[in-house]
Amino acid sequence: MMNCATCSKYSLLDLAFTVIGVSTFLFDVGSDLWVAKELFTHGEFMWFGVLLGFMLMSSVVIQLFSWFWLKYDRELKDFESQASPRNVVLFSGAKRVKLLLVLHVFQLGFFIRHISAIWQGFCVWWREGCGSEYAVYLTHDLSMLRLIETFCESVPQLTLMMYIMLHSNHARLVQYVNVGASTTSIAWMVVDYHRSLRSFLPDKDNQGWLSSVVYFFWNLFLIGPRVAAVALFASVLHCYIAAHFLSLWPVFVTWAWMQNTNFMDSPAGEWLYRATVGLIWYFSWFNVAEGHTRGRSLIYHTFLIIDTSILLATWWLYRDAEMTQSYAFILIISIPLCYVLGLLIKVLYYCCFHPKLWRPTDLGKVTYDVTDGVEPPVDIQADNASVQTINKRMGRHAANFYTTNTLSAIKTNECEATNSSVL
Repeated sequence: MMNCATCSKYSLLDLAFTVIGVSTFLFDVGSDLWVAKELFTHGEFMWFGVLLGFMLMSSVVIQLFSWFWLKYDRELKDFESQASPRNVVLFSGAKRVKLLLVLHVFQLGFFIRHISAIWQGFCVWWREGCGSEYAVYLTHDLSMLRLIETFCESVPQLTLMMYIMLHSNHARLVQYVNVGASTTSIAWMVVDYHRSLRSFLPDKDNQGWLSSVVYFFWNLFLIGPRVAAVALFASVLHCYIAAHFLSLWPVFVTWAWMQNTNFMDSPAGEWLYRATVGLIWYFSWFNVAEGHTRGRSLIYHTFLIIDTSILLATWWLYRDAEMTQSYAFILIISIPLCYVLGLLIKVLYYCCFHPKLWRPTDLGKVTYDVTDGVEPPVDIQADNASVQTINKRMGRHAANFYTTNTLSAIKTNECEATNSSVL
């Protein structure tokens, strides 16, 4: 278990990222409602229903994850007494469980988590660092939920908006705004999640601004072409896009199951996680298990290149040549080139800009990297007291996915925590 000496501290920059994140989330929700209103007003009821479906599906998935995690954390020994009395927005107080359940049923649990993280971050800043580990703890859960929301709603919605623009061959201002908001949300959340994830590394190799910029463009050039290819395919064979997704999604879910994912604390929660990973894999790579990562990534990108090529070839064959002549050739060339560029930037990131490459070699720190969706155990510090609490979800992930040295250290720390709780 990590103590105050080894845990990454919550900084004013982290608070700024949290505030920007909730602002982006609210702006994205507002633009969604604006687009829904415009679609309904113009009589485009089918697209109105599809958009609401994306929003509802994403919200339900997020609330389920949030509630599962809340239940898991409350089952920790003495968690209520260990949480700071000031952290009452989300976790403290057994009497608030029913209220939190009602809030999650009414799709407000995600928003309450935002408020809780901002409040805790503000308290850390006001008390000059006291409660830092607890703030990082909350912020990482929030960043993971935002990442899930991004791929459950923002990416499918971006695909829908691009499809509508291609299908109608024109776009209104609200559609451009929505595309811009979704793109910004996607790019920001991926980078924000990765920065938050690295804050849990014991060797504290936090991602710098230059590394973050490279990471941003790597994901932008890989996700963007995939979304564009799916939208182009849907613009000519919209009746088959659901069949295409439903034919790939079970394969991705099965692949996640074969990798023995162990993210949640219950079978139902684990299958929810695997189903979500399958959705993410439809658009982007997401590492869920340690070991042979490079091989799995190579298999995934090879498959996605083939699938994306088939989508583009289908669009080229079935497109309206006269209507698309102004942009067809540009798209058929630029989309594959952008994907290749994304792969090259990814290689460049790991060769030149990975945070561990900038670390002095004489510090004696472990040089492993972290798996997506993996959280090592942390201490929760509250009210000037460092309270040792093992999040079962985090501890199990570390035990499953980290390298041998880290695994041994985590097991040792878990034993020490168990002994201290017995004493």
